[in-house]
Amino acid sequence: MKFYNRETELENLALIKKRSLSNAQMTVMVGRRRIGKTSLIKKSIEQDTSAVYLFVAKKSEQLLCAEFLELIQFQLNKQPHGEITQFRQLFAWMMDISMEKPFTLVIDEFQEFLSINPSVMSEMQNVWDSKKEGSHINLILCGSIYSLMKRIFENSKEPLFSRATARMNIKPFKINVLKEIIQEHVNNISHKNIFPFYIFTGGVAKYVENLIMAEAFDLESILNEIFRENSLFLDEGRNVLIDELGKDYHTHFSILTLIASSKTSRTEMESILGGSVGGFLDRLENEYQIIEKVKPIFAKPNSRKIKYQIKDNFLNFWFRFIYKNRSAIEIGNYEYVKEIVRRDFDTFSGYMLERYFRQQFQESGNYSMVGNYWEKGNLNEIDLVAINELEKKIILAEVKLNKKKIDIKKLENKSYKLLKDFKDYKVEYAGLSLEDM
Repeated sequence: MKFYNRETELENLALIKKRSLSNAQMTVMVGRRRIGKTSLIKKSIEQDTSAVYLFVAKKSEQLLCAEFLELIQFQLNKQPHGEITQFRQLFAWMMDISMEKPFTLVIDEFQEFLSINPSVMSEMQNVWDSKKEGSHINLILCGSIYSLMKRIFENSKEPLFSRATARMNIKPFKINVLKEIIQEHVNNISHKNIFPFYIFTGGVAKYVENLIMAEAFDLESILNEIFRENSLFLDEGRNVLIDELGKDYHTHFSILTLIASSKTSRTEMESILGGSVGGFLDRLENEYQIIEKVKPIFAKPNSRKIKYQIKDNFLNFWFRFIYKNRSAIEIGNYEYVKEIVRRDFDTFSGYMLERYFRQQFQESGNYSMVGNYWEKGNLNEIDLVAINELEKKIILAEVKLNKKKIDIKKLENKSYKLLKDFKDYKVEYAGLSLEDM
């Protein structure tokens, strides 16, 4: 697939490399699996003949060092003075080389060292602290298991805490980039292309690439690509999350299935699962970054009006339709599951359309706050609230798949209590539907 977007990230990496000519740099790069971190890194170093890219595979430290040594010797044309069998020796040698020769060192899937040899972290800390003065290394440490990377670099008890000089969190493609990609492959682009592409990829580079290769640009062709023998997508939720959550993932998966099925309050989840889920929700939100709290716009920090949502679009779909129907998936009854998707798609996609427009408003850069609103008991729900504090303007929108079902008068009535705090603001009411994508 053609390399899209990422201009800002490439500029940041170029700036960090420039800084490394004066002072050693340690950049931590995180992002969910399939987001395109490796492609971004390789793009940033493609013209750099002295850059070294190392991938931490699940093998013994000795075998890894032998593999790395060969790559480094070829790329930098350097020979070590003695035998190297441990990563601390290899890293110390690399730091020594950087005293004389500035270069970029990328270590991908860095968190795997925790299972190979956890002492690598403290050994790296000792080498870094003792050799960074006078070094011109541009060190990029990349990882796709968010919880482990966060622990390594943000836990004050860990050796590499506060050592990083920069941090990059790679996000999905924005909506305008998705539109650009689709326009290159579809004539007369419409919401029939944009909306399914947004729902099923969420801007995740690997999913975008797969659908392009399959020439799947509408709902039916995308469903045919997802629900087929040996499809990447069928086991994707498990593949993406299993390393994060570990072997004891079943309760987490049950909670995620409930959230994806619109059981978004803690009370609802606990009544169905028959036990407390507070600790699980806290880990899913803060440790794993898979879900997030949703509160009415302007809700107080201690407000109990809390709902939860899965942050990732595709995982939202996966838990709603694939994991929930895993028995049918296991026996290859894909047509049965596709029929369930078609039956429930309007309900599911109505929620996703609200998410789409909130994201579009956020990405426009025209608003200081974007969210939604509801009152106690889920009364007076407003799908989209966007505020521009500089211009003293507030937009309230109702979002419906079918434009004919939008009732602006009803929207005005629901906004009465909310607008009490915006008496000097210009208020605009809007109806947003598929036609407005």
